[in-house]
Amino acid sequence: MNIVFPYPTLGGEIVIEVTKAKLDGRALPLSMISREQRVVALHEAERSQWEEARLDLRAVLPSKELASGPWSDVVCVAILTEAATNTRTVAKLSPVDDGNWSGSLRFARDEYHARALLTINVVATVDGETGRLIGTAEETWSVELNERTPTRQQELNIQEVDFRDGPHEWLRPFKEAPWLVETTGDMPTVHLNTGFEGLAEFLNGRGGPMEKAVRGVLAAQIATEAWTAMFHAAVGDVELDDDVPQWPAGWKDGVLRSMLPDVLPELSPADALLEIHLRRTEGGWQDLQPRIQYAAARRAKVSRNLGNGLRTLNQSGE
Repeated sequence: MNIVFPYPTLGGEIVIEVTKAKLDGRALPLSMISREQRVVALHEAERSQWEEARLDLRAVLPSKELASGPWSDVVCVAILTEAATNTRTVAKLSPVDDGNWSGSLRFARDEYHARALLTINVVATVDGETGRLIGTAEETWSVELNERTPTRQQELNIQEVDFRDGPHEWLRPFKEAPWLVETTGDMPTVHLNTGFEGLAEFLNGRGGPMEKAVRGVLAAQIATEAWTAMFHAAVGDVELDDDVPQWPAGWKDGVLRSMLPDVLPELSPADALLEIHLRRTEGGWQDLQPRIQYAAARRAKVSRNLGNGLRTLNQSGE
């Protein structure tokens, strides 16, 4: 079993953005790139047949941390992956100015099927060890090969239902719970208990700065529980093929690829999957729980929402 040795990593936010997209050298309309939803739609009726796509990228890294941290030989790479085809394309970005990096990623149409995920990894030499992963983008981009509209597909289903008197009998024993996370279906679902007085109305409401801040903290707590449950469900669905762990299908693949860099940041995705499997089957699983909680909290933006809530509370008392 591999032994995990923690090392310093970047704490600041890493952001990736697609600025332009081209198919066989012809630029796509900017309307097919959504920065708000972080989606690129590559399918056009007039250009349904194409051979190569090019994505122009911009990344923002925490420059002060990079300059003062205990690392050297920093490299920033964009990574495009698709679970369905097990395809991976990597492009190195170059520093432009303070904290900004840019570059282009090219990939062939016949190497990908429908939807690929785009992210940023920052690697460096740390304590004499080369190739250490010291940071990754919090938010990935979705590259949709068969869609014309850059709309992100829903990754988490929110369902409001009365646990006591609703249609789902299995929820009735949990009538006092404000919410539950279900991970057995094709899409993970957070069930919000409408029988828990005021919960759904509060989450769906607006209100002033204080109410907004509290809503953000509550939503982050729910999201943390959802990400934790999804991670455990995804790990439980990992199967072996010739003693090699295989990535699970569907949303479970995305959850593992998103969280493993925070759970086992010193390992490559493939090595991290193997390590997770060994920890779960041979021992050491409990030692990873704090890392899993940390990874889930990052996905849920707990620090940001809690910080906003505390600042709002302090300002209201001034």
